Amino acid sequence: MIDLLSIARTEADGGDLLNLLSGLFEPSEVRPEGYSDAVVWQGGNHDGVVNPVAHSLTDAYALLGTIATVDILGLPFYAVPMWSQYRHDTKLVSLGWFGNMPCTSVKWSTAGDAYVNDENGNKVVVMGKSANAPLRTQAGVYCNVRPYGPITVVRCMPCLPYSQDRDKFVVDDSGIVHSEMNTPGIQMAYANRLFLKMVNDSGHLGRVAMKPTQAMEDGINAGLHSWLLKGTKFEVGRRYAVDPYEEHKERIDQIVSLLPSDFKDGMENWGGRIEQHISDTNYGLLIWDLIEKRDTIVLATDLDGDRLTDLLADISDPLRAFGDKVVQHIGQKVNMRDAWSEMGYTTGNGRDMTSVMHRMDGPPIHEQTLGSADAMLLRLLDGDESLGGTKRPYDPRIHFVLIRDAYIDANPGNSELRNWLDSALEIFDGIYGENRPGFLDGYKALKEAIIPWGS
Repeated sequence: MIDLLSIARTEADGGDLLNLLSGLFEPSEVRPEGYSDAVVWQGGNHDGVVNPVAHSLTDAYALLGTIATVDILGLPFYAVPMWSQYRHDTKLVSLGWFGNMPCTSVKWSTAGDAYVNDENGNKVVVMGKSANAPLRTQAGVYCNVRPYGPITVVRCMPCLPYSQDRDKFVVDDSGIVHSEMNTPGIQMAYANRLFLKMVNDSGHLGRVAMKPTQAMEDGINAGLHSWLLKGTKFEVGRRYAVDPYEEHKERIDQIVSLLPSDFKDGMENWGGRIEQHISDTNYGLLIWDLIEKRDTIVLATDLDGDRLTDLLADISDPLRAFGDKVVQHIGQKVNMRDAWSEMGYTTGNGRDMTSVMHRMDGPPIHEQTLGSADAMLLRLLDGDESLGGTKRPYDPRIHFVLIRDAYIDANPGNSELRNWLDSALEIFDGIYGENRPGFLDGYKALKEAIIPWGS
């Protein structure tokens, strides 16, 4: 059994967490390319049968829940120290370590702002905030894929469409679309191609959410999309009035010249239905898609993709609440949560929405955010997780779900592993039923109930 409370206290007190965790894990010989001095640990059963997954050890329950879960499961893993004080002390170089690990990875986020100690012992806001933006840059992330219910959002990164100042607008020799912001055009092309591949492979409706008539970065983005469609079998229903490739041909060809020569190989056989929309209209369209259970994949910019996933996370509760009002109005006694499931809807409140970041080189990074992890950890340290019975203890199920997804992704076709992970989740649900145990009690019960991989 690992002394999880000691780890939590050490972090909360600003103690030597690096030294404490160094005693838990072995140093690994695996290093991210270009970072020979990286701190990388390993643990679990490296049996040569299961491909390991890399974990970021960030903050609060993201840190504590990961350590508990990998200890319970016993699967082979790598771990990179990335909690706020450590990434501040390393001037964010630890993000490069994690972002370039040569395996499928799991990245946890906690609150965006945190106080750490600077070199003089003064309290300062942690460098890089939640570290998501610098991590994506260092890892070569070009998009984030978020499926929820029938809708999957492909969010092009960084891809921020703001500029309307033509005098500041240029594409430089490295493909950077420069205006008030800098957006890597090459990443735009990769995100567009992944979107089209997903539409082709799934048979789902493809929606494009851009503003080519208003934001010039989106003119480039939509133009790359138009270039990729040429020579394919995609059917385009609603389309932009002006072909953005023709409008921005010189700049788009400049980016195309930087792509691998085989970038479009095989796309001549891709097909499906695509609808091109001004991004604002997608909010209403996706609500209709959700209500009508229409399988949809939408390509959006970083800004609008974030808003669309927020919409998907938040809309189901109001729809159920409106359903309650309707059934009360007609005098029926119906439990809308039960009716929601009976009608075939699967979306909850967004906390179970998965997220996968794709890199131009290397396997993807699965990510998740724990919004109130700090407050929950303080309750554990205070000795009253339930706040006198007004709250429920922390539920670590998301750790098991996210880790399960990452290992299945890293080990395609390994049915034995998939079945074992499903069995472990079933055991978890048996322990964490209606009466959720405290975090430490739950850890002890799971350790006793789940036989580690390879034991």
